[in-house]
Parts: sequence; C-alpha cells; structure tokens
Amino acid sequence: MPNFVELWVYLSATPLFGLTATLVVYVLAQAFYNRLDQAAWANPVLWSVVVLASLLTLTGVDYPTYFSGAQFIHFLLGPAVVALAWPLWERRHELQQRWRALLVAAVVGGVAASGSALALGWAVGLPSDVLLSLAPKSVTAPVAMGIADKIGGIPALAAVFAVVTGMVGALSSEVLLGWLKIPTTPLGWMARGFALGTAAHGIGAARALQVNSDAGAYAGLALGLQVVLASLLMPLLFWLF
Repeated sequence: MPNFVELWVYLSATPLFGLTATLVVYVLAQAFYNRLDQAAWANPVLWSVVVLASLLTLTGVDYPTYFSGAQFIHFLLGPAVVALAWPLWERRHELQQRWRALLVAAVVGGVAASGSALALGWAVGLPSDVLLSLAPKSVTAPVAMGIADKIGGIPALAAVFAVVTGMVGALSSEVLLGWLKIPTTPLGWMARGFALGTAAHGIGAARALQVNSDAGAYAGLALGLQVVLASLLMPLLFWLF
C-alpha cells in the first residue's frame, strides 16, 4: 500500500497523469457508448468530462497539473478541425450549387441562437456582463471567449456557456430533429447536420459525424461559418447598438 501511494503521488504530479487519464477515460466512455448503440445520452465527451472532473476533485489534483499532460491531446484539436475540410471538399459541387442558401441559413441560425439567449437572459434579469457572456454561446469555446472579451463579457463564463450549449445540443438533437420531422434522406441529413453545427458548434459536429457522414460534413461547415460570422459581426453589432 505505501508503494502504491508513492506511485500515485509521483504520477499525479507529472504530465503522464493528465495524458493517461484522458486517454483511458475517453476509450472506456467510447466503448460504453458503442455498447449502448450510440445512444445520445451516453455521449463519450459528456461522460469523459464528468469522470475527469470528478477524478480531479476527489484526488485534489489541480487543473494546471492535469493540463500539463492533457495539452498533448489539446494540440490535436487544431488538426482535427482542419480535417473537417476534407468531407466538404468531397462535396464541393453541392456547395457550389447551394452556397447562397447555406450562407443565409448560417446568418439566420446565428442570429436566432444568440438573440434567443439574450432575450431569455434579459427576461430573467441576468447582469449585463453575464448576458454578454451568453451571447456567443453557439460559437466554439475558444472563439466565444475572444468575442466575450471584445463585447464586455467574461471569457471564462462564455467558455462554460459554449460547452454546455454543445453538450445540450449533442444530447437533444436527435429527439428535437425527429419532432420537427426532418427526414433521414441525403437532403435531410444535410439539414440536420447544418442545424446541429450552427447551434452546438464542435461538440454537435462530433455527434453529427458519428451518426452520418453527410450530417458531419455540413455540421463542420456550419461550425466554420459561425466562427467567421460571429467573430466579424457580433463585436460590430454590439459596438453599434
């Protein structure tokens, strides 16, 4: 037992802990997800976050120590996002035909996502800085933090809102889109994926990729469009009004 304690103390203080814990927890969560036939509520990202947060809390390992190892996985986020361009390249002829409709849908979807959050927050009387942190909730977390900083929000809080939004979108999308009777045809998968990427950014796009390749491709497109549009338009609109 003393040897185990010494080993734990050593591992928990080195980058190996964060890297190993993240990989092991996610692999187990993915196996659990596949065993349940990819049920939405068993989303591996959600349960990995829950388990890792619980582990850090129970063991007293601080986040900087954990991230010193997890940063090696975090580094792969950039290449993973860039890789989303490949499915779009395979569908470039469809995009050339539909780019106007997709651009309009991205603008309308972004306005609806941000506007509904602001309206609900204002209705319940949220403080202005919290309200401004809520505005970019449907943009991927790093960009949401930058936008929140520009418009007077709290970057850390904006990241929390963005992650929660992505999780809720990934968990509820199948049921909601089914209620809306969006078909599971090629055009329907395009609409489903684009809607999920618009509302739930990267986490939603990951869920879409697990369900259907067309949905995943258009979710990645919606994610990219929201990043560009929100980064350009949101600070400008808040500065004007």
